[in-house]
Amino acid sequence: MKIHHRWAAAALSTVALFCGSTAPARAVDYTITDLGTLGGPTSHALGINNSGQVAGSADIAGGTAYHAFLYSNGVLRDLGTLGGAYSYASAINNSGQVVGLSRTSPTVSHAFLYSNGVMRDLGTLGGAYSYASAINNSGQIAGSTSIAGGTAVRAFLYSNGVMSDLGTLGGTYSYAYGINDSGQVVGVSRTTGDAAFHGFLYSNGVMSDLGTFGGTYSAAADINNSGQVAGSVVIAGETHTHAFLYSNGVMSDLGTFGGTYSAANSINDIGQVVGYASTPGNTATHAFLYSGGSLLDLNNLLSPGSGWELTDAAGINDLGQIVGAGAINGEQHAYLLTPTAVPVPAAVWLLGSGLLGLFGMARRKTV
Repeated sequence: MKIHHRWAAAALSTVALFCGSTAPARAVDYTITDLGTLGGPTSHALGINNSGQVAGSADIAGGTAYHAFLYSNGVLRDLGTLGGAYSYASAINNSGQVVGLSRTSPTVSHAFLYSNGVMRDLGTLGGAYSYASAINNSGQIAGSTSIAGGTAVRAFLYSNGVMSDLGTLGGTYSYAYGINDSGQVVGVSRTTGDAAFHGFLYSNGVMSDLGTFGGTYSAAADINNSGQVAGSVVIAGETHTHAFLYSNGVMSDLGTFGGTYSAANSINDIGQVVGYASTPGNTATHAFLYSGGSLLDLNNLLSPGSGWELTDAAGINDLGQIVGAGAINGEQHAYLLTPTAVPVPAAVWLLGSGLLGLFGMARRKTV
Protein backbone atom coordinates (compact mmCIF):
# COMPACT_ATOMS: atom_id res chain seq x y z
CA MET A 1 0.00 0.00 0.00
CA LYS A 2 1.21 3.56 -0.66
CA ILE A 3 -0.05 7.10 -0.33
CA HIS A 4 -0.52 9.22 -3.45
CA HIS A 5 2.10 11.98 -3.53
CA ARG A 6 -0.45 14.76 -4.02
CA TRP A 7 -2.20 13.96 -0.70
CA ALA A 8 1.12 13.63 1.12
CA ALA A 9 2.50 16.87 -0.27
CA ALA A 10 -0.62 18.83 0.65
CA ALA A 11 -0.70 17.36 4.14
CA LEU A 12 2.99 17.97 4.83
CA SER A 13 2.76 21.53 3.53
CA THR A 14 -0.10 22.23 5.92
CA VAL A 15 1.85 20.72 8.82
CA ALA A 16 4.82 22.93 7.99
CA LEU A 17 2.59 26.00 7.83
CA PHE A 18 1.14 25.39 11.32
CA CYS A 19 4.26 24.07 13.02
CA GLY A 20 6.43 26.77 11.59
CA SER A 21 4.11 29.59 12.61
CA THR A 22 5.44 31.84 15.33
CA ALA A 23 2.13 33.63 15.93
CA PRO A 24 1.27 33.60 19.64
CA ALA A 25 -1.72 31.66 20.94
CA ARG A 26 -4.64 33.93 21.62
CA ALA A 27 -7.50 33.55 24.03
CA VAL A 28 -10.84 32.27 22.83
CA ASP A 29 -13.35 34.96 21.92
CA TYR A 30 -17.05 34.67 22.74
CA THR A 31 -20.42 35.69 21.44
CA ILE A 32 -22.91 36.66 24.14
CA THR A 33 -26.62 35.94 24.32
CA ASP A 34 -28.92 37.89 26.63
CA LEU A 35 -31.27 35.29 28.13
CA GLY A 36 -33.71 38.00 29.17
CA THR A 37 -36.13 37.72 32.09
CA LEU A 38 -39.62 36.42 32.82
CA GLY A 39 -41.07 39.93 32.56
CA GLY A 40 -39.29 41.57 35.47
CA PRO A 41 -35.97 43.46 35.62
CA THR A 42 -33.41 40.80 36.61
CA SER A 43 -32.26 37.25 35.93
CA HIS A 44 -29.30 35.02 36.79
CA ALA A 45 -28.12 31.78 35.12
CA LEU A 46 -26.51 29.15 37.36
CA GLY A 47 -26.15 25.93 35.36
CA ILE A 48 -25.62 24.71 31.79
CA ASN A 49 -25.52 21.22 30.26
CA ASN A 50 -23.62 19.95 27.23
CA SER A 51 -26.62 20.65 24.94
CA GLY A 52 -26.50 24.34 25.85
CA GLN A 53 -29.66 24.23 27.97
CA VAL A 54 -29.48 26.69 30.85
CA ALA A 55 -31.08 26.75 34.31
CA GLY A 56 -31.48 29.83 36.44
CA SER A 57 -33.93 32.25 37.99
CA ALA A 58 -35.62 35.46 36.91
CA ASP A 59 -38.09 38.12 38.03
CA ILE A 60 -41.62 37.62 36.80
CA ALA A 61 -43.72 40.51 35.48
CA GLY A 62 -44.01 43.29 38.01
CA GLY A 63 -40.90 42.10 39.83
CA THR A 64 -43.04 40.69 42.64
CA ALA A 65 -41.47 37.22 42.67
CA TYR A 66 -38.58 35.15 41.35
CA HIS A 67 -39.16 31.94 39.39
CA ALA A 68 -36.84 29.16 38.21
CA PHE A 69 -36.35 29.00 34.45
CA LEU A 70 -35.14 26.61 31.78
CA TYR A 71 -33.61 28.16 28.66
CA SER A 72 -33.71 25.82 25.66
CA ASN A 73 -33.69 26.44 21.89
CA GLY A 74 -33.93 30.19 22.39
CA VAL A 75 -36.96 30.04 24.70
CA LEU A 76 -36.99 31.02 28.40
CA ARG A 77 -39.54 28.80 30.18
CA ASP A 78 -41.02 29.57 33.61
CA LEU A 79 -40.83 26.38 35.72
CA GLY A 80 -43.30 27.62 38.30
CA THR A 81 -43.12 26.80 42.03
CA LEU A 82 -44.18 24.20 44.59
CA GLY A 83 -47.05 26.46 45.64
CA GLY A 84 -45.24 29.43 47.11
CA ALA A 85 -44.20 32.69 45.47
CA TYR A 86 -40.53 31.93 44.75
CA SER A 87 -38.37 29.28 43.13
CA TYR A 88 -34.66 29.16 42.22
CA ALA A 89 -32.94 26.76 39.81
CA SER A 90 -29.36 25.83 40.62
CA ALA A 91 -28.28 23.07 38.19
CA ILE A 92 -29.21 21.04 35.11
CA ASN A 93 -27.97 17.67 33.80
CA ASN A 94 -27.57 16.42 30.24
CA SER A 95 -31.12 15.00 30.26
CA GLY A 96 -32.54 18.47 30.91
CA GLN A 97 -33.51 17.70 34.52
CA VAL A 98 -33.36 20.81 36.73
CA VAL A 99 -32.95 21.08 40.50
CA GLY A 100 -33.21 23.92 42.96
CA LEU A 101 -35.36 25.35 45.72
CA SER A 102 -38.98 26.49 45.84
CA ARG A 103 -41.24 27.99 48.43
CA THR A 104 -44.03 25.60 49.35
CA SER A 105 -45.68 28.27 51.52
CA PRO A 106 -44.77 31.81 52.58
CA THR A 107 -42.31 30.47 55.20
CA VAL A 108 -41.19 27.00 54.00
CA SER A 109 -38.76 26.12 51.18
CA HIS A 110 -38.05 22.66 49.78
CA ALA A 111 -35.66 21.16 47.24
CA PHE A 112 -37.22 20.32 43.89
CA LEU A 113 -36.56 18.19 40.84
CA TYR A 114 -38.06 19.39 37.56
CA SER A 115 -38.31 16.55 35.03
CA ASN A 116 -40.58 15.89 32.04
CA GLY A 117 -42.54 19.08 32.68
CA VAL A 118 -43.26 18.37 36.35
CA MET A 119 -41.75 20.00 39.46
CA ARG A 120 -41.50 17.48 42.30
CA ASP A 121 -40.89 18.17 46.01
CA LEU A 122 -37.89 16.18 47.32
CA GLY A 123 -38.83 16.70 50.95
CA THR A 124 -36.44 17.03 53.90
CA LEU A 125 -34.77 14.95 56.61
CA GLY A 126 -37.40 15.98 59.13
CA GLY A 127 -36.87 19.73 59.20
CA ALA A 128 -38.67 22.51 57.37
CA TYR A 129 -35.98 23.40 54.83
CA SER A 130 -34.10 21.74 51.97
CA TYR A 131 -32.21 22.93 48.89
CA ALA A 132 -30.96 20.97 45.86
CA SER A 133 -27.64 22.34 44.60
CA ALA A 134 -26.48 19.87 41.92
CA ILE A 135 -27.59 16.90 39.82
CA ASN A 136 -25.48 14.40 37.87
CA ASN A 137 -26.26 12.55 34.66
CA SER A 138 -27.62 9.55 36.58
CA GLY A 139 -30.19 11.75 38.31
CA GLN A 140 -28.44 11.70 41.71
CA ILE A 141 -28.92 15.01 43.56
CA ALA A 142 -26.78 16.78 46.16
CA GLY A 143 -27.99 19.49 48.49
CA SER A 144 -28.69 20.51 52.06
CA THR A 145 -31.57 19.99 54.48
CA SER A 146 -32.54 20.80 58.02
CA ILE A 147 -32.89 17.72 60.19
CA ALA A 148 -35.61 16.79 62.67
CA GLY A 149 -35.94 19.40 65.38
CA GLY A 150 -34.47 22.05 63.08
CA THR A 151 -31.30 22.24 65.17
CA ALA A 152 -28.84 21.60 62.34
CA VAL A 153 -28.39 21.44 58.56
CA ARG A 154 -26.85 18.44 56.81
CA ALA A 155 -25.53 17.77 53.33
CA PHE A 156 -27.60 15.14 51.55
CA LEU A 157 -27.37 12.76 48.62
CA TYR A 158 -30.71 11.94 46.96
CA SER A 159 -30.59 8.71 44.97
CA ASN A 160 -33.30 6.28 43.83
CA GLY A 161 -35.94 8.22 45.74
CA VAL A 162 -34.05 8.20 49.06
CA MET A 163 -32.46 11.24 50.76
CA SER A 164 -29.37 10.27 52.80
CA ASP A 165 -27.59 12.35 55.45
CA LEU A 166 -23.88 12.65 54.55
CA GLY A 167 -22.85 13.70 58.05
CA THR A 168 -20.23 16.34 58.89
CA LEU A 169 -16.52 16.82 59.58
CA GLY A 170 -17.28 16.67 63.30
CA GLY A 171 -19.37 19.80 63.72
CA THR A 172 -23.09 20.55 63.58
CA TYR A 173 -23.60 21.75 59.99
CA SER A 174 -22.73 20.63 56.45
CA TYR A 175 -23.84 21.83 53.01
CA ALA A 176 -23.41 20.01 49.67
CA TYR A 177 -22.83 22.06 46.51
CA GLY A 178 -21.55 19.76 43.73
CA ILE A 179 -21.73 16.18 42.48
CA ASN A 180 -20.06 14.24 39.64
CA ASP A 181 -21.22 11.22 37.65
CA SER A 182 -19.50 8.84 40.11
CA GLY A 183 -21.66 10.18 42.92
CA GLN A 184 -18.80 12.01 44.62
CA VAL A 185 -20.13 15.06 46.49
CA VAL A 186 -18.38 18.25 47.56
CA GLY A 187 -19.38 21.09 49.86
CA VAL A 188 -18.54 22.64 53.21
CA SER A 189 -18.84 21.42 56.79
CA ARG A 190 -18.24 22.62 60.30
CA THR A 191 -15.24 20.90 61.87
CA THR A 192 -15.08 19.39 65.34
CA GLY A 193 -16.35 21.80 67.96
CA ASP A 194 -17.76 24.00 65.18
CA ALA A 195 -14.34 25.67 65.21
CA ALA A 196 -14.11 26.23 61.43
CA PHE A 197 -15.73 25.64 58.06
CA HIS A 198 -13.75 23.35 55.74
CA GLY A 199 -14.42 22.11 52.23
CA PHE A 200 -15.14 18.40 51.98
CA LEU A 201 -15.13 15.56 49.47
CA TYR A 202 -17.61 12.75 50.11
CA SER A 203 -16.67 9.54 48.30
CA ASN A 204 -17.50 5.88 48.92
CA GLY A 205 -19.29 6.70 52.15
CA VAL A 206 -16.46 8.76 53.65
CA MET A 207 -16.33 12.57 54.10
CA SER A 208 -12.75 13.88 53.77
CA ASP A 209 -11.45 17.31 54.78
CA LEU A 210 -9.87 19.21 51.86
CA GLY A 211 -8.06 21.58 54.21
CA THR A 212 -7.22 25.28 53.80
CA PHE A 213 -4.32 27.62 53.07
CA GLY A 214 -3.78 28.18 56.78
CA GLY A 215 -7.02 29.99 57.56
CA THR A 216 -10.18 28.62 59.13
CA TYR A 217 -12.42 28.55 56.06
CA SER A 218 -12.70 26.75 52.75
CA ALA A 219 -15.69 25.63 50.67
CA ALA A 220 -15.83 23.26 47.70
CA ALA A 221 -18.30 24.41 45.04
CA ASP A 222 -18.05 21.81 42.27
CA ILE A 223 -16.34 18.57 41.20
CA ASN A 224 -15.72 17.15 37.73
CA ASN A 225 -15.57 13.55 36.56
CA SER A 226 -11.78 13.42 37.08
CA GLY A 227 -12.23 14.31 40.75
CA GLN A 228 -10.87 17.86 40.40
CA VAL A 229 -12.55 20.29 42.80
CA ALA A 230 -13.09 24.05 42.55
CA GLY A 231 -14.05 26.36 45.39
CA SER A 232 -12.95 29.18 47.68
CA VAL A 233 -10.54 29.41 50.59
CA VAL A 234 -9.48 32.03 53.13
CA ILE A 235 -5.74 32.51 52.93
CA ALA A 236 -3.48 32.81 55.97
CA GLY A 237 -4.14 36.03 57.85
CA GLU A 238 -7.93 35.69 57.53
CA THR A 239 -8.21 38.81 55.38
CA HIS A 240 -9.71 37.57 52.13
CA THR A 241 -10.79 34.55 50.08
CA HIS A 242 -9.28 33.20 46.86
CA ALA A 243 -10.63 30.74 44.34
CA PHE A 244 -8.88 27.36 44.40
CA LEU A 245 -8.43 24.29 42.23
CA TYR A 246 -7.89 21.01 44.09
CA SER A 247 -6.27 18.35 41.92
CA ASN A 248 -4.29 15.20 42.80
CA GLY A 249 -4.34 16.10 46.47
CA VAL A 250 -2.98 19.64 45.97
CA MET A 251 -4.96 22.87 46.51
CA SER A 252 -3.78 25.67 44.17
CA ASP A 253 -4.55 29.38 44.56
CA LEU A 254 -6.12 30.81 41.37
CA GLY A 255 -5.51 34.44 42.42
CA THR A 256 -7.57 37.57 41.63
CA PHE A 257 -7.58 40.44 39.12
CA GLY A 258 -5.58 42.61 41.53
CA GLY A 259 -8.19 42.91 44.26
CA THR A 260 -8.46 40.96 47.48
CA TYR A 261 -11.02 38.26 46.74
CA SER A 262 -12.19 35.65 44.25
CA ALA A 263 -14.45 32.59 44.29
CA ALA A 264 -14.84 29.59 41.97
CA ASN A 265 -18.31 28.33 41.10
CA SER A 266 -18.00 25.57 38.51
CA ILE A 267 -15.50 23.24 36.80
CA ASN A 268 -15.91 21.23 33.60
CA ASP A 269 -14.36 17.90 32.61
CA ILE A 270 -11.52 19.71 30.81
CA GLY A 271 -10.49 21.33 34.10
CA GLN A 272 -11.64 24.84 33.18
CA VAL A 273 -12.96 26.83 36.15
CA VAL A 274 -15.32 29.81 36.24
CA GLY A 275 -16.25 32.24 38.99
CA TYR A 276 -15.73 35.87 39.95
CA ALA A 277 -12.82 38.01 41.15
CA SER A 278 -12.25 41.56 42.32
CA THR A 279 -10.40 44.18 40.30
CA PRO A 280 -7.67 46.49 41.74
CA GLY A 281 -8.94 48.38 44.76
CA ASN A 282 -11.99 46.11 44.82
CA THR A 283 -13.75 48.65 42.62
CA ALA A 284 -15.62 45.94 40.71
CA THR A 285 -16.28 42.22 40.55
CA HIS A 286 -15.70 40.54 37.18
CA ALA A 287 -16.48 37.08 35.87
CA PHE A 288 -13.43 34.90 35.25
CA LEU A 289 -12.37 31.83 33.30
CA TYR A 290 -9.38 29.88 34.58
CA SER A 291 -7.91 27.85 31.73
CA GLY A 292 -4.43 26.59 30.92
CA GLY A 293 -2.96 28.12 34.06
CA SER A 294 -4.28 31.63 33.36
CA LEU A 295 -7.03 33.64 35.08
CA LEU A 296 -8.89 35.48 32.31
CA ASP A 297 -11.35 38.36 32.69
CA LEU A 298 -14.31 37.36 30.53
CA ASN A 299 -15.09 41.01 29.86
CA ASN A 300 -11.87 41.22 27.85
CA LEU A 301 -12.96 38.35 25.61
CA LEU A 302 -16.14 40.04 24.35
CA SER A 303 -16.36 42.18 21.23
CA PRO A 304 -15.66 45.86 21.94
CA GLY A 305 -18.83 47.85 22.52
CA SER A 306 -20.90 44.86 23.64
CA GLY A 307 -22.46 46.97 26.38
CA TRP A 308 -22.02 44.20 28.96
CA GLU A 309 -20.16 44.10 32.26
CA LEU A 310 -19.98 40.45 33.31
CA THR A 311 -19.93 40.26 37.09
CA ASP A 312 -20.25 36.51 37.74
CA ALA A 313 -19.64 33.24 35.87
CA ALA A 314 -21.68 30.48 37.48
CA GLY A 315 -21.49 27.47 35.14
CA ILE A 316 -19.41 26.01 32.32
CA ASN A 317 -20.03 22.95 30.12
CA ASP A 318 -17.56 20.68 28.37
CA LEU A 319 -17.83 22.72 25.14
CA GLY A 320 -16.62 25.82 26.95
CA GLN A 321 -19.99 27.59 27.00
CA ILE A 322 -20.36 29.76 30.10
CA VAL A 323 -23.39 31.18 31.93
CA GLY A 324 -23.79 33.72 34.69
CA ALA A 325 -25.02 37.25 35.26
CA GLY A 326 -23.95 40.69 34.13
CA ALA A 327 -25.08 44.27 33.78
CA ILE A 328 -26.66 45.39 30.51
CA ASN A 329 -28.63 48.61 29.99
CA GLY A 330 -28.76 49.21 33.74
CA GLU A 331 -30.22 45.78 34.59
CA GLN A 332 -28.81 42.44 35.75
CA HIS A 333 -29.48 39.77 33.14
CA ALA A 334 -28.51 36.14 32.69
CA TYR A 335 -26.09 35.54 29.82
CA LEU A 336 -24.79 32.68 27.72
CA LEU A 337 -21.26 32.87 26.29
CA THR A 338 -20.38 30.67 23.32
CA PRO A 339 -16.77 30.33 22.06
CA THR A 340 -16.23 31.66 18.53
CA ALA A 341 -12.55 30.80 17.99
CA VAL A 342 -10.60 27.61 18.56
CA PRO A 343 -7.49 28.12 20.76
CA VAL A 344 -4.19 27.17 19.13
CA PRO A 345 -3.68 23.85 21.01
CA ALA A 346 -7.17 22.74 20.01
CA ALA A 347 -6.58 23.90 16.46
CA VAL A 348 -3.45 21.75 16.26
CA TRP A 349 -5.42 18.78 17.56
CA LEU A 350 -8.11 19.37 14.95
CA LEU A 351 -5.40 19.68 12.31
CA GLY A 352 -3.95 16.34 13.35
CA SER A 353 -7.37 14.74 13.15
CA GLY A 354 -7.87 16.20 9.69
CA LEU A 355 -4.50 14.91 8.49
CA LEU A 356 -5.33 11.44 9.70
CA GLY A 357 -8.49 11.70 7.64
CA LEU A 358 -6.52 12.80 4.58
CA PHE A 359 -4.09 9.92 4.88
CA GLY A 360 -6.97 7.54 5.44
CA MET A 361 -8.70 8.76 2.27
CA ALA A 362 -5.44 8.40 0.36
CA ARG A 363 -5.03 4.82 1.49
CA ARG A 364 -8.52 3.99 0.30
CA LYS A 365 -7.98 5.68 -3.06
CA THR A 366 -4.58 4.18 -3.92
CA VAL A 367 -2.81 0.85 -3.88
